[in-house]
Amino acid sequence: MLLELFQLSQRCLTRQQAFPRRSIIHFNGLATVAADKKTRIVASTILNRAPILTPTPHPFEKEYYAYQERIARSISSPLPTDVYFKPGSLLERRFALEERQREKDAFGQDFTPMIGLPVEDVGKGGGKSLADQLEEEAGLEEKPQQRTHRADVEKDVRSLDRAGERNLYLLVKKDRKKDTWKFPQGGVEKNEALHKAAVRELKEECGPNMDVWMVGRQPIGHYEHPYAADSTKSEYNGAKVYFFKGHILAGQCTPDDKEIVDFAWLTKEEIQKYVEPHYWEAVKDMLSDF
Repeated sequence: MLLELFQLSQRCLTRQQAFPRRSIIHFNGLATVAADKKTRIVASTILNRAPILTPTPHPFEKEYYAYQERIARSISSPLPTDVYFKPGSLLERRFALEERQREKDAFGQDFTPMIGLPVEDVGKGGGKSLADQLEEEAGLEEKPQQRTHRADVEKDVRSLDRAGERNLYLLVKKDRKKDTWKFPQGGVEKNEALHKAAVRELKEECGPNMDVWMVGRQPIGHYEHPYAADSTKSEYNGAKVYFFKGHILAGQCTPDDKEIVDFAWLTKEEIQKYVEPHYWEAVKDMLSDF
């Protein structure tokens, strides 16, 4: 009997120790329980503009593809042009001229072209090639996009046309003294899903003029940081920021110049120069190196 009472008392003591003690504050003779500060939940969007240009190939890649082209042309049979083109037509002459250029690109300018190509067509048309003349006549002349855009020359970080070979990310600047540059973010309202809060804050801070595709409903990362003692959000002891990934398909950021005073489309390396070191350490692994 005594042994059972002793074991029961030990279990009661163990249960009491499992519950943490709350601090008691005496105010005007009354004892009150101190309310613990909460953590603010924040949703943020890492908005990405995907590359709009193919990457510049490495010199080794160029040599490899040129070598493969020479092998393919060496073992292939000539195209029977009389089957696919009307003899003496402009299209036949255009194909012959382009084929000659492809042969020279593969084997060098000193390579003797195939027999039967219209050598007399070269140099006609005021210095323009036959292919260019035919494109102008058909209205099909196309000019490839330049690798270097005017925004690159002028260093316009607001332009979506800059750094066409790289991934760009939207950073916004808030009117405050510290942590001015960040990804668009804001607090999550009561009973609001995280991914919906991220979309809502993106529209509130960057305007409705962007066509955005959110990749998923799950965050790709999170970041925790404490608030300073003199923070305006005195009811919170810190924040947990959950990041969601999105892609811009059309449009442009149009902030209201009140909460957001500036924005920039930046590469991964450029973001490091704008944000605080602790913020950079939290987000750098979520960004593409290309």
